[in-house]
Amino acid sequence: MDNSNMLLGLLDEAMKNGLRDTNGCLSKLNVENFILPRLNTKIRFPKTYSNYLSQMKWFKNQYNKINELMRSNFGFGWDPIGMKVMASDEVWEEYLKVSLVHDFQ
Repeated sequence: MDNSNMLLGLLDEAMKNGLRDTNGCLSKLNVENFILPRLNTKIRFPKTYSNYLSQMKWFKNQYNKINELMRSNFGFGWDPIGMKVMASDEVWEEYLKVSLVHDFQ
């Protein structure tokens, strides 16, 4: 999780510094020259561009899950201060039941 948080911080910094392309994405060159060297100085096992792409795929999957959860709008909300999804225990229990059944089908 620490590596993911460091990567997200570096991605945020890169975007604020205008390193994105016209389509809003970071080029391979910018990732290899700006993000990975900084990330690799902070972690134990150096990451490659392939690792970066894999992590971005994971981030996108997590984003899609949360986005779907929020669009269902069945008792879920967003806490802007805590930066997390909020719901009552009953809503979470029902969601987990449905998710587990869906995962095993």
